[in-house]
Amino acid sequence: MREITDLLQEKNYCLEKFYRLNECGLENLSEGNYDYLNSFYASRDGLLDIIKKIDEMIERSNEIPLDVQEIDAEVKKIILSALDYKTDLVNRILEQDLKIISVIEAAKSNIIKELSQVKVTRKALGSYKSGKSRNNLDEEV
Repeated sequence: MREITDLLQEKNYCLEKFYRLNECGLENLSEGNYDYLNSFYASRDGLLDIIKKIDEMIERSNEIPLDVQEIDAEVKKIILSALDYKTDLVNRILEQDLKIISVIEAAKSNIIKELSQVKVTRKALGSYKSGKSRNNLDEEV
């Protein structure tokens, strides 16, 4: 049981790191800093891989059949507390992820608007071009 409680605490520690990483990422994205986006996602993926491995270790530890009555009340309390904290962290991370997606979608929308405006401006400028090219005018003079 000690192994499971240690693994649950380790998982929560990784989730806390993930949450803090998201906080920094959200702050940077909100300020329009997209330069580090690839490293941000790489760091997130690295933490998710670690969490996945911890989950696998927890599963392997659970394969040993135990009678629930044999588990100490204090250990049960620690496990339930760790699981509650994990649920809280996951919910907060989901909220952050929704905000991150929203900021990225807003930026993407702005880029599309800017590109459309550039296209319209180029078309308008193209309408003002004369029929003769500049080189032809130089040759005529």
